[in-house]
Amino acid sequence: MTDDDLKTLLDDSDNNAPSEAARARAKAAAMAAFAAAGENDQIKSPDTQGNVTTLRPTADNNPSVRRRMMNAINQRWVVSGVASAAVLVMTVSVLMNVSDPVVDTDLAPGREMTLGAASGLEEVIVTARRKQEAKEFSRDQSAGALRQEEYPAAQMAESDLAMADSVAPASPPTERQTFAAVASNESRAPGKVLSAPVPADVVLPGYYQDEGRDQFETIVPNPVKLVAEVPVSTFSVDVDTASYSFVRRQLNQGVLPQKDAVRVEEMINYFDYDYPLPESRETPFKATVAVTDAPWKAGNKLVHIGIRGFDIAPGEAPASNLVFLLDVSGSMNSPDKLPLVKQSMGLLLTQLKPTDTVAIVAYAGAAGTVLEPTQAREKQKILVALERLNAGGSTAGGEGIKLAYQLAKAGFNKSAVNRVILATDGDFNVGITDQEELKGFVERQREEGIYLSVLGFGQGNYQDDLMQVLAQNGNGVAAYIDTLSEAQKVLVDEATSTLFPIARDVKIQMEFNPQTVKEYRLLGYETRALKREDFNNDKVDAGDIGAGHRVTAIYEITPVGSASGLIEPSRYSQAEAPAAGQGSEYGFLKIRYKLPNESTSKLITTPVAVKDSALVENKVLERETGFAIAVAGFAQLLRGGQYTGDWSYQDVIDLANKNKGDDLYGYRAEFVQLVRKASVAHDMK
Repeated sequence: MTDDDLKTLLDDSDNNAPSEAARARAKAAAMAAFAAAGENDQIKSPDTQGNVTTLRPTADNNPSVRRRMMNAINQRWVVSGVASAAVLVMTVSVLMNVSDPVVDTDLAPGREMTLGAASGLEEVIVTARRKQEAKEFSRDQSAGALRQEEYPAAQMAESDLAMADSVAPASPPTERQTFAAVASNESRAPGKVLSAPVPADVVLPGYYQDEGRDQFETIVPNPVKLVAEVPVSTFSVDVDTASYSFVRRQLNQGVLPQKDAVRVEEMINYFDYDYPLPESRETPFKATVAVTDAPWKAGNKLVHIGIRGFDIAPGEAPASNLVFLLDVSGSMNSPDKLPLVKQSMGLLLTQLKPTDTVAIVAYAGAAGTVLEPTQAREKQKILVALERLNAGGSTAGGEGIKLAYQLAKAGFNKSAVNRVILATDGDFNVGITDQEELKGFVERQREEGIYLSVLGFGQGNYQDDLMQVLAQNGNGVAAYIDTLSEAQKVLVDEATSTLFPIARDVKIQMEFNPQTVKEYRLLGYETRALKREDFNNDKVDAGDIGAGHRVTAIYEITPVGSASGLIEPSRYSQAEAPAAGQGSEYGFLKIRYKLPNESTSKLITTPVAVKDSALVENKVLERETGFAIAVAGFAQLLRGGQYTGDWSYQDVIDLANKNKGDDLYGYRAEFVQLVRKASVAHDMK
């Protein structure tokens, strides 16, 4: 029915002349219905509102709503006669079906809905502005807002539509407001929800939803090897800590991490150990070796290797030319991603000298320069540039890396540390997507003196495997930032270690003595394995050590004569006579490294004595070794405990508590709590 048809009907109704008695009866009925509607407005329904469309108290789904509004709007036409009122019921109902939903009404009897039946339901987040508008609209209704002015029904419908069109979209809710709203909806008991009319073209922003697509490189644990067959073990050092932070996040959420997320060496190296310092800067680090019993297997021993680099005083730190390469794609739209990135970069700024330079590149669908190289003394300008970043779009990570390196080259300082710091969840889905191509690009830039460090954020689509490749080939650290406290640790407390290398291409090689050692296995470092011949080849890349870094490596060995070995001797092998004077050593440790500005490596060697007295003479070293072993055992348990026998989480807790030491920052106490959480999660599997 059109407006013209309606107008004709209404005009015709004026020509009908009902009797005075009929007019009085109709008027009395209309006023009684209006009064009853006002009383019902004061009675609140116990049912949940504002969820499923078919259950919402709108004019489309609740006849009582339609009837109440119709009576209120059309008082003038009801008094024209009962017959005319019947016509108006049909015509006004048609018009009301196309108007905005009506709010603050009761559900029909029997239409009860609980929060537990929310599967597949529609969820509506209402901003405070629209809540206020809804309250005002409802209050006008219940107070008799339809005054005695004579509005034709068609004119009133047009007025309603105009009012809806005039409502300006509310400002998008802040991250904290939206999170609070969602948390409130999830935690409260079923009750009344005020549902306000929201224009159909208004799309409320939502956070990126985790999809369970975290990716880690598949790790096959190092096997037990016979010294008679493979006497030499070679690997690159690793100072990354990303694995520990990610594992901590998973355990704090009450779940065990996937096995490939647990890299034993990164779990161990998360902690600072009080190893002896080098005597002078001519040798940038010192290696300390200790031998102790393996707590998880009687008869086996652990060869513990601890390396500590010399530290740099704040006033002696070299200049920095930094480029922040920040992922602002749609997948970063979460409080633990881009907002945490901004905070983390702000913390790093506090550690820079006024003359250090910072540039910012953002990438999402396309890459762009957010801030040209700017001296750190202009801190406010840098912070403003960071604050303007918003997440949205696909991830053109490859393009972003290219632009970031261009800026680093433009501000290149031969006497400074030139570094790109990538902050991302690793979701590279546009641009250079081939890992080998990205790896080659980063390697070429490394040779020109520009390094790459990677900071990982978020979970659900965390691409750890790609980030490890980039960091390892960019001579940088790979860290995972799950909290602001972790950002403080990595970018403030360990800033010199993160930014300033003191040794490059650091390789470790252990040769075991077949006269004293039957079997061995390296705990961790699976992704850092090198060939034996790579050790003396200065063209082969390896890990770097930053100022003040600590690096720990642990071998488990089975001494000759011990019954704890796993590999049976060969039926046809012939034992060789031991070389004279060699029975006093378990092995011989060799370390190669390059100074930051040199291309030729240097060599450090240390014998591993059978009768080792290091732990007896140095109680601090005994304590630090004990705690590192506790962490190594915990990491193995998380990976399934293939070689740890009956050793348990409680054994880890006991050993860690015994060797916590001063624990100034509480990291070791936190570790013990994580072991307890892992034990609970394991028991609940």
